[in-house]
Amino acid sequence: MKKIITFVAIALAIISCKEATVNKQAQEEVKTPAKPAVALYTFDGGSVGANNLNLFAQGDTYKGESKELIDAFYVIKHPKGVLLWDTGLPEGLVGQDPYTTPDGAFTISRKDSIVNQLATIGLKKEAIDYIAFSHIHFDHTGAANHFATSKWLVQTPEYAFATGEDIKGNGFYAPDSFNALTNVMQLSGDHDVFGDGSVIIKSMPGHTPGHQVLYIDLPENGPTLLSGDMYHFQENRDGKVVPVFNHDLEQSKTAIANFEAFAKAKNATVYIQHEPADFAKMPVAPKALN
Repeated sequence: MKKIITFVAIALAIISCKEATVNKQAQEEVKTPAKPAVALYTFDGGSVGANNLNLFAQGDTYKGESKELIDAFYVIKHPKGVLLWDTGLPEGLVGQDPYTTPDGAFTISRKDSIVNQLATIGLKKEAIDYIAFSHIHFDHTGAANHFATSKWLVQTPEYAFATGEDIKGNGFYAPDSFNALTNVMQLSGDHDVFGDGSVIIKSMPGHTPGHQVLYIDLPENGPTLLSGDMYHFQENRDGKVVPVFNHDLEQSKTAIANFEAFAKAKNATVYIQHEPADFAKMPVAPKALN
């Protein structure tokens, strides 16, 4: 009889242990909500032939070299709205022969308008809730004025520069390409776009006064970083090279250190926006990276 009682006690203990394990797992599942259904769409905003690659360094790092760069822009679809990140080169290039700048440093071209490209994923320009640029150099704001009804998310120093005197006559900027954006939300540092940690604008000044990068936590691809112009190509990142034309060289060095520390902490996949090899890794719209 004692043996039977002992056996029953052991069996009950095992069952109780299993139930506790199941309950613990269930509690953990409740505590870890599913990631929001965020999707990242990549578009071709044109190409940039860097005929004088040494502009992307200091000294003679790339002397005599040239490189073909991509000019990507992106749409992030979130259950709470749609964010447009950058807009590519000026749309006046569409249907034209490639244009070489008077100094011969760059040859630029663009194949298609942003409105046509957004249509491939079923979006009209009015569907863009938010627009943000990594920065306001002309190759990132080229189609911005289509989105006058969208809320422009911009760092305060970038907006101050955009509306100030120093921008006038500077060939890296085309203020007329974004002057229709009047629904402005100025940012003071990092900004959680949809309030759930899945899409975060990270302030990384240096390339321009209010340069920023974009962090996206995708359901399948996981932590993902769009570089803006933190780097222009892989060799820039490998050598932590700062272009001679950056707005603030010391700020740029600090931003690089912060960017790499953040990428490491999040174990994020980094996509360099101008790097053709990284563009080739992305599913191009209408396919999405999830």
